[in-house]
Amino acid sequence: MRARYGVPLTLTAVGAAGLAYAAGFEVRSFRLRRVTVPVLPRGMRPLRVLQVSDIHMVSGQRKKQRWLQSLAGLRPDFVVNTGDNLSDTEGVPETLDALGPLMEFPGAYVFGSNDYYGPKLRNPARYLIERAQGRHGLNGNAPVVGAVHNPWEDLRDAFDAAGWVGLSNSRGRLKLEGIEIALTGLDDPHIKRDRYAEVAGGPESGADLSLAVVHAPYLRSLDAFTADGYPLILAGHTHGGQLCIPFYGALVTNCDIDTDRVKGLSTHTAGDHTSFLHVSAGCGTNRYTPVRFACPPEATLLTLTERG
Repeated sequence: MRARYGVPLTLTAVGAAGLAYAAGFEVRSFRLRRVTVPVLPRGMRPLRVLQVSDIHMVSGQRKKQRWLQSLAGLRPDFVVNTGDNLSDTEGVPETLDALGPLMEFPGAYVFGSNDYYGPKLRNPARYLIERAQGRHGLNGNAPVVGAVHNPWEDLRDAFDAAGWVGLSNSRGRLKLEGIEIALTGLDDPHIKRDRYAEVAGGPESGADLSLAVVHAPYLRSLDAFTADGYPLILAGHTHGGQLCIPFYGALVTNCDIDTDRVKGLSTHTAGDHTSFLHVSAGCGTNRYTPVRFACPPEATLLTLTERG
């Protein structure tokens, strides 16, 4: 009996232990990623940018709320929220409570699909199938039918009231003690809400630094921002792959970017231009797949320094 069933039983036990770790520990093992990016003009002081992304707040996630609140202790120069704050139609008050201390700092935001629509239960294996078929979101699949609409307007109004700059297919500026940051953003490409023609033209003259912001790092958006000469693009959406293989990495990105750039700092080249790209692995999950493996939840503190 042991010879016949030992291996399957062992594999079952290992699988169960991995699932327990992914759902019970790692998904709540919040981390801070620190990254240095040399994009500032000569003579400009370093800037500390806190990027938060893919919170996917569900009512009752107290540890996540406390951790997000604690990030205010980093005292960033400004905050960039790259979307997918919600995974619960009732989650706006707790999201705002979690982000409240950060909203005391200058900030900017874009929304992702889960800010607009509630998640649907789906087989995780479909992400692998869609990747193999080159289908991602509304870019390759039929439009969502019967979607739950989240109260994203309440989130927008609170962010705006705090002075955060909305960047959904628009431009905005932040003034930081004599330094002016120009930001250009897109609405979520994952559900085809991006309209680059409305913000095309590249970095603004007169600003000390121009940055690009988008929720999902689809190649068409990265190509457009890079070709227009933005030195740094900030994005989220991928969850870093969410379920990764140790010493190998992510299997999927849920968009058309390659798995080598599923999270962290990399570069993107389009034409004669190269931009830095930072993709946040985010700090949450879809409420129907509350697991992470070899990909802990995170926020990122980016220190922007002088160009070499």
